[in-house]
Amino acid sequence: MSTKEFKRAARIILVGAPGVGKGTQAERLMKRYPQLSAVSSGDLLREGVRNRTPLGLEAEAFIKAGNLVPDEMILKLILDKLKSNRWVSTQSSVTDPSLAQPSKNPSASFILDGFPRTSTQAARLDSLIPINLVVSIITPVNIILSRIASRWVHAPSGRVYNTDFNAPKVPGKDDITGEPLTKRADDDEETWKQRLKKFDETSQPLLDHYDRKNVLWTVKGNSSNEITPKLFQELDSRFA
Repeated sequence: MSTKEFKRAARIILVGAPGVGKGTQAERLMKRYPQLSAVSSGDLLREGVRNRTPLGLEAEAFIKAGNLVPDEMILKLILDKLKSNRWVSTQSSVTDPSLAQPSKNPSASFILDGFPRTSTQAARLDSLIPINLVVSIITPVNIILSRIASRWVHAPSGRVYNTDFNAPKVPGKDDITGEPLTKRADDDEETWKQRLKKFDETSQPLLDHYDRKNVLWTVKGNSSNEITPKLFQELDSRFA
């Protein structure tokens, strides 16, 4: 795969139903555009808890109490990461968004994963570091359900196989260890139908928010291989 250089900073969010292949697209984008990094709110949270940082300890208290980590805390985690990378001013704070001054340098490009999930969260993020491309990835529900039906995992390592397009070398066995593959407990059709329905209900206000900001772009396809070239073409035209 040939690589491309960005001419300006790309700040991207990928939105799509569970099973559309957001992770696959993010990996391919980072290979194609070496200046692009992944910023995952979930990873930052786990890292903070593991390293016993002040924010991590605060977040852990919420998690242990069975509560959601507040938006303010997630925003602080994201902002701390952007500050440590010098992608925003080191003077910036969640309480005074005017100080953020996001870098226009192409090396300050990232894909933000896991946040925002609501239009309220998106509005808070806008005030700190405006996202300049939101990609809505759409794959028909019947295709997603078919993928899930064909999905097998090696639980100890987390390796994922699909009998349709990423089959194990030996049916039912992990390529590396030879151990048996299993189905995830929640990989049944009814559970997935409910998840997809909930995604549709909760994602629309988020997409509407970014549509009003004129940064929403929609791509449709039945497979990751069908979607990737369209995605590359769009990013080339916007940022490269």
